This record gives sequence, C-alpha cells and structure tokens, in this order.
Amino acid sequence: MSEIAKIVSETTQKLIGLAESSLSDVIKKNGEGAKVGFEGTAFYLPLAYSLLGLEVKDLKGAKDIIAQARLLAEGKPVSAGLVIPYLDGLLSKGLATLLVEELLAALLHATQDGYLGFVPDTVLRSLGVQLVDGRIAGIAVIIGCAKDSSTAVSIIRGFQEKNIVSLLVGNQGQRNIRDQLIEENVELGLDNYIVPLGQDELSSIYAVNFAIRAALTFGGYKGGQWNGVLKYTQERVPAFVVVLGKLDEVIVTTGLGVLNLGFPIITDMDAPQLGKIETTKYEALVTEKDYDKLVARCIEMRGIKIKVSHLPIPVLYGPAFEGERVRRENLKIEFGSKYSCAFEYLVSRPMEMVDDGKVELIGQDIGEAGGKAMPLGIYVEVASRNFNKDFEPILERQIHRYINEAQGVMHMGQREMIWVRISQEAFDKGFRLKHFGVLIHAMLHKDFGAIVDKVQVTLFTKEEDVKKHLKGAMDAFVARDERLKDLTDEKVNTFYSCALCQSFAPNHICIITPERLGLCGAYSWLDAKAAYEITPTGGNQPIKKGECTDEVLGQWKNINDFIHEKSNKTISEVSMYSMLVSPQSSCGCFECIVALIPEAAGVMVVNRDYAGTTPLGMTFTQLAGSVGGGVQTPGFIGVGKLYISSKKFISAEGGLARIVWMPKDLKDAMRPRIEARAKALGLEDFCDKIADETTAATLEELLEFLKTKSHPALGMPALI
Repeated sequence: MSEIAKIVSETTQKLIGLAESSLSDVIKKNGEGAKVGFEGTAFYLPLAYSLLGLEVKDLKGAKDIIAQARLLAEGKPVSAGLVIPYLDGLLSKGLATLLVEELLAALLHATQDGYLGFVPDTVLRSLGVQLVDGRIAGIAVIIGCAKDSSTAVSIIRGFQEKNIVSLLVGNQGQRNIRDQLIEENVELGLDNYIVPLGQDELSSIYAVNFAIRAALTFGGYKGGQWNGVLKYTQERVPAFVVVLGKLDEVIVTTGLGVLNLGFPIITDMDAPQLGKIETTKYEALVTEKDYDKLVARCIEMRGIKIKVSHLPIPVLYGPAFEGERVRRENLKIEFGSKYSCAFEYLVSRPMEMVDDGKVELIGQDIGEAGGKAMPLGIYVEVASRNFNKDFEPILERQIHRYINEAQGVMHMGQREMIWVRISQEAFDKGFRLKHFGVLIHAMLHKDFGAIVDKVQVTLFTKEEDVKKHLKGAMDAFVARDERLKDLTDEKVNTFYSCALCQSFAPNHICIITPERLGLCGAYSWLDAKAAYEITPTGGNQPIKKGECTDEVLGQWKNINDFIHEKSNKTISEVSMYSMLVSPQSSCGCFECIVALIPEAAGVMVVNRDYAGTTPLGMTFTQLAGSVGGGVQTPGFIGVGKLYISSKKFISAEGGLARIVWMPKDLKDAMRPRIEARAKALGLEDFCDKIADETTAATLEELLEFLKTKSHPALGMPALI
C-alpha cells in the first residue's frame, strides 16, 4: 500500500499543478472574467458545487477549486467541512484529483466527433426515468480497450442483455473499446445503451458528473451538502467502473476518487486487490481475467438485481435494443406504415376460449413470400378470472415494447398505425413471425401475471384476413377512446399514488388522477390502477379521496394525510389543480415544466427536449434546477405533456387560457388536443395566440405578441 500511496500522492500533485498552469494560460488568453463551465447543466461545475459549495462561473472563481483541491490532498480543512478519512487519506487525494479533472475538462475539452462528452441535464433526466422504472438496471463506466474486438462485443452485449448502460471512455493515444465496436458494426448511441463519452481517460469525469448530478436532481441536495451527495451515489446510483487493458497512475488515482461515490472497480489487469471499504457495498477493486465471467462479476460487486427473461427466441432480448433502428440496407422484411396494411390488437375473452401458449400463423412466413413488405395482423387474446376490460389498452400498449426489445427488430406506432421491420441478421439467426407470439405470450405472463391467466396469439399475413380483423379492432378502438374520454376526477372515489421515483427523490410522491397523469408522462390513472392489481404492495397505491377540503384547489384530507406520511413528513398538503398554492412536488423526471410569467398574467410550458432560452431568460435545464428533487415550488410545476389539454390543467388559476408561450415543436405536437379543449372553452384560434420561440424570444416581445393577438390571459385577473 505504501507504493500505491506514493504513486497517488505524486499523481494528485501533478494533476493539481497541471490544472493550475492550464488555468493560468487560459486567464492570460481570455481574462479572469471569462466564463467557465459545461453546456447543458444548471449546476455550474457540478463536483465543485456539490462537494465544496462553490458556484464557479468564471476563471477567477476557478482558482478556488485548485486551492481547495490542494488542501484536500494535504488532509487539511476545506470548504463545507469536507472530510474523507478512509484509506489513510488516499480517498481524499482521489477526490482532489476528481475536482481538478473536472476543471481541466471544462478548460481544455472540446466535444470530439463520435463522442457525447458532457452528459447534459436533459439526458440525465431521461435516463433517470428508465433507472426508476427498471428499464435500466445499472451503469458501466468502461475505460480502455478489450483484448480484441470480438471480446469487446461480447462484454457490451452482456451488459445490454442485463439492461445496463455502457459509458465508454478511451485511453489517450490508443485504440479504445469504441473503435472495436465500430469495427464489428455495433450500433452505438443512447437508444442502444452504448454511449462513448470521450477518447481519453479525462472523459471519465463526465460519468462522475452524471452521478453527482443525480443526487442534486433527484435527491434534492444543495451545493456543499457533500455528505448527503456521496451517500446518495453510494446507495442509489447503481454504477461501477471497468478498466480494460491499461492501468496507469492517472487511472489508479482517479479510481480512488470514484470509490468515494461507492462505485467498485473491476479490471482485467494485475492489480492489488482491495476488499470492502467504508464507501462500497462489497469489494472495492478486483481483477477478473475471465471475460466470460466479467459481466456477472461486475453485477455481483455492485449488488445490482437483474430481471432478465430468457426467451426461446434466436436473438438477444432486452431494453437495450428498444431504440435499435433497422435500416433499409439491412432490411429483410417490413410490415405496415406506407408499405402494407398492418395492426395490433389485444382483447379479453372467456377462459374457455383461450388456449394458453398457442401461437398460430395464418398465411406465409418471412422468407416464403417475395418482396420486402407483407401485411400483418397481430391478434392477441387474453383470459383471466379477474380481468377488467379497462386493462386491454394497457396490455396492448406493451406489444410495442415487447417486440422492440428483440435484437434486429424495429417496432413503431400502435393500433392500426404500426410499422415493423426485421433485419437480415435477425432472419439469418432464425427469427420468424412465430417469435412475435412467443415473446408476447412470455412477457405478458411475466409482467401481468396477477391479471392474466392465458395468452393466445394469432398472426395474419393474408391481406384479406388482415383487413377483416382490422375492422373489428377499429370498432374496439373507438369504444375505448370514448370510455377513457368520459373518465373524470369526479367520477371516481379513488386516486393512485406513484412512488417509483422515490429511489431518486426520497421525499417525492406523485398523485395520479383520471385527469392528471404522472409527471413523467408514463403513468395514467388506468396504468396505476392496473399496476396495483398486478402488485398490491408496489409503488402504485389506491387512496380513497374522502372529504374534499378545497374543491377549487383540489385538496382532500385523505390525500394530504397520505402525502405527509409518504414524503417522510416533508410535505403537508398538495393542491392537484393549482400551481401557486401547495403545488405537487417533482422528482426531476417531468416531461414539461409549467412556469409563471406574472407580467403576462399567464404561464409558459417548456418541454425537456427544448434546448433554447425561454422568455424568462432561462433554459429548461435552469428551470429544472428549481423544480426537481421532491420540493414544492409555487409558480413552477413539473407535468406530463398530456396534462396540458386536461380540464383540470391549473384550473384553480384559470386553466388552458393562461398558456401564453410554448416551444413550437411542443405546440405543434399538442395542437389537436389544445384546439379541442380550447373549442370547448369558447377560445377561438387559441393555438395561434400562444407565442413560441419564433414569435417571442424575450419577455418584451412576448407581451407585444400577446397584445397583438388579444390573448385571453391579458383580460384575466393577475396571478400574484
């Protein structure tokens, strides 16, 4: 350990010196007032902010980071009382290294072609949803290069199959695992759970920043609350580090810094083994040279619980393949879209009418017909002794995910608007149409076993059969829409909670009503009801509304009592219909933010995908810094985008008529729903009276636009 201590001490001092000289050079060139930071975050330099409480915005402020890192490396008192006593001060030196590496990345790093670089807050929130709902089981930070390209593919596929996202970091001047994957034609990208961060070891700081901001975003911690931040990453961020092919002094020292976050290190290199320490759940550093065991060893060391369905299909299967695209040059066959007639439909039947496990193909299979397109009808029949017809559309929507998670298969749309593609590679491996039925049967039983006893799938490929059964399906689709449209808050006596995001935001709890879906946009009232039926002890619990204490604000005694208890007694009341009085808290996974613009007597709605600046002078990311983490922020709420057209949308403040600004893409996507709601309210041409970034970029331009359009909000009472 004495030799390692010497290496770590010398490396830490070298990196601090490098940061100091680099900062000096940049100051000479640009001046102390020049800005420093990362694009796409509201947390300044996130490590310095979270651990030291420093809000570094310019080069002059960056000097404080170097001074604090030097004190930390020497074991002396630093900002916010940061003390890391473990391993005789080695972890403290490692943390000092992370702080100056973050500064170096901000000063010197430019985004490299083919690499993501810094992970913006919007991507963090998107991944947060998937970590919460289980689609992502963990995060692997992979540094270096495997022994050969086939081994690289094997490792990555192993993580994909276990629903683990791989963040790739290169070695300076050497081939890295990204190069190996490209050689093997592996499709990279966030949708495929393979994200190259950068081509040198310094890029690992982007993964560290990602984890730290999870604590700030979802845990609700503030700058300088280093103890809570590190405890959060240790307990709630399921990440680990894999070092392949090279273990130098910078990687070792950076690794000791990462151990503070609770992330164990697994390497294929000879290295001193390190058992459990105070910050890790199990071992801190191990060597694993058997690549067939590497993935399992990583999962074991981090204590990640994996849920994998081993389906009898000839291709890999898992959420990592959900975003995979089958391109025309690799296409074997496609169904639907503009190429053929296709649909998917799920219906419940009496028990005696369904033969569980039966998969029948009526018509030709892939490879038996000429051409690149075929008709397709996916007809799923389910039966159960306690099935509710309201569950039909919920189960039917899962078909999209189930098919998409097969490697080499692409699925888009739903109902009669589907588009399915199968790749030549999947066909060559033996994938056939019957496998759609096999995986739908298996996954419905796995996910909905509490409400599904039997599943039978029939696949039609004759055009006359497809059109015949589509007619009956269309009648059912219309009836469903009418049933859901009539479901209101007043017609039910029970709302549902959603605690799925408490794994990231411990004090947050969603209340889902028929007219207000979950703020992530993924859970409606019917979804929550079905989830409770499936898992009565799960994150979706029924709450009897009971006595209404304020009809306008939308408050009920039972709801408030439940929230007070489940928010760890941090929130005493919530208004379901107000954004000004005790608004619902937010975890950080929201699709949109609704923000007050008092000068316009209205509100703006901005979605997560909008990267520009709003009339308030803030981006979505900056706004989100005030809304997430399980806190109530009057005047700001996180919402699912479909809530915008709900009758209950901020109805206590006047509802839809208060919307004065939205990004154009969001407005266009929501236009049919907004116009339908506006028509019911007697608001003519309302969408065209809502400003967007093309008509009003500033508050002054917004007010002028609203006057020109005679927006109804201008005639409404002031909001504050």
